[in-house]
Amino acid sequence: METGFSAEFVLNKSVVTSSMEYYDISPVISEKLAVFPGDTAFKRRVVMDFGHGHHIGLSSIETTVHLGAHVDAPSHYHAQGQTIDSRGLHYYLGNAQVISVQLPRGERIRAEHFTGVAISAKRVLFKTRSFPDPNHWNDDFNSFSPELIHDLAKKGVILVGIDTPSCDPATSKLLEAHQAIFKNNMANLEGLILDEVPDGMYHLVALPLRIEGGDASPVRAVLWKKGGSDPWNS
Repeated sequence: METGFSAEFVLNKSVVTSSMEYYDISPVISEKLAVFPGDTAFKRRVVMDFGHGHHIGLSSIETTVHLGAHVDAPSHYHAQGQTIDSRGLHYYLGNAQVISVQLPRGERIRAEHFTGVAISAKRVLFKTRSFPDPNHWNDDFNSFSPELIHDLAKKGVILVGIDTPSCDPATSKLLEAHQAIFKNNMANLEGLILDEVPDGMYHLVALPLRIEGGDASPVRAVLWKKGGSDPWNS
């Protein structure tokens, strides 16, 4: 968490200035970062650098787009789905709620795992602690049940997020949770780091890159609490 800076946001042609504390919920992207087995790991190639006498620093990267904190495009899990460059940005910025759940490794999250917690935002992020090290792959992370996705959609949720690499189990081929997300015209946010984030209400920004034809995009996901009126109101 970093605190105590002032920031300006241009919202509806007005400028909102406030002091805030925020949480960076994205893992560091490096060649150590774990990706799905068989996917393209991140690699950065340095083309020019000051240490070798060049006048600039310059590099290129090769990587899966399903890297660290990332959002899937519907085209990733459905033949008729939109690509990431066509996706509306309203999914990825606005009010968000963080909810902790405790369940055995490998199981899907269901509504009974957080009974007594009212859904109070359009974007809900689940903290499972089942993928504890983003640089070390483990298959037995938690994921979503399709029933939970349908239930959240009925409550007005438009985005679901999780601190694991996928909304479905690592071995799933049917991708039932992803299909429920598609059916309800929702969005998903995967690979988050929520360990230090207390449960509660926040503002979220996790904007995808506008990759033409892209099936996903890495994001720099940030949560923050802010006093006073809510400028997002969404």
